[in-house]
Amino acid sequence: MKIGVLKESILSDHRVCINPAITKVLISKGFECLVEEDAGVGSNFKNSDYTEAGSSVVSRESLFENADIIIKINPFDKADIALFKKGQVVISQLFHKSNPELINEIASRGVSAFSMDAIPRISRAQDMDILSSQSNLAGYKAVIVGANEMTKIFPLMMTAAGTITPSRILIYGVGVAGLQAIATARRLGAIVEATDIRMETKEQVESLGAKFISVDNTGEQSEGGYAKEASEDYARRQKEAVNVSLFKADLVITTALIPGRKSPVLITEEQVNQMKNGAVIIDLAASHGGNCELSKMNETVL
Repeated sequence: MKIGVLKESILSDHRVCINPAITKVLISKGFECLVEEDAGVGSNFKNSDYTEAGSSVVSRESLFENADIIIKINPFDKADIALFKKGQVVISQLFHKSNPELINEIASRGVSAFSMDAIPRISRAQDMDILSSQSNLAGYKAVIVGANEMTKIFPLMMTAAGTITPSRILIYGVGVAGLQAIATARRLGAIVEATDIRMETKEQVESLGAKFISVDNTGEQSEGGYAKEASEDYARRQKEAVNVSLFKADLVITTALIPGRKSPVLITEEQVNQMKNGAVIIDLAASHGGNCELSKMNETVL
């Protein structure tokens, strides 16, 4: 059976779904691996790294023509679907609840699809939980990118010439990405505050040395580790409670997602206009509509 490793078509995404070491393991189990040319370049894996591991580096067209199983990270696009062959198996994040048209197109080609983002958040499936693993990385990277964009440093600096106060960081959403962002920002010496619709996250936030901004959320929580869409009343009360911290923040990181729905707008243009000069917003929900009203996917908005 032949496994095809596709190159990600989103230019800003440097990930690759399978590295050379894993292809070697798959080959030892009897699979044949076909890797699209330059699929791993963004992650610093050369084509020769794959061939040395026993894989074949091929063109995109050849991969679709010969692979039995095709794997990538991001959802397949129309160009991919046009190349599908009946009977193939495709594996990626499909975001099936918010992409019914994509699922219908895949089904119409006679292809079996596995949506990695649909794996339940249970212990038994933990080693396949792509959302948690990628969210963990996203939370870390959000802080690093934010620090690079800011003109102010994170930690308290006391020198003979004077004192620089620590940066203030505000984080919306305390899931996997939010918790990693809190931990990273604290390690860099920032003052961190966080808010979430789920009150059970308060203890987690405080255990990392950050302050939790509490808003009464009776009836607003959901099961499965995710928040549900908030009521208008809760959204209003959260906005009032968080505004004080938002307008003082040097960096704001938003991570709020609702499975199968557009991301909730947590920061309006009006609020952005009242933030500090030089403040930075990193919106990790931009691909799902964005938590900030001004967010644009893969763009820096000034």
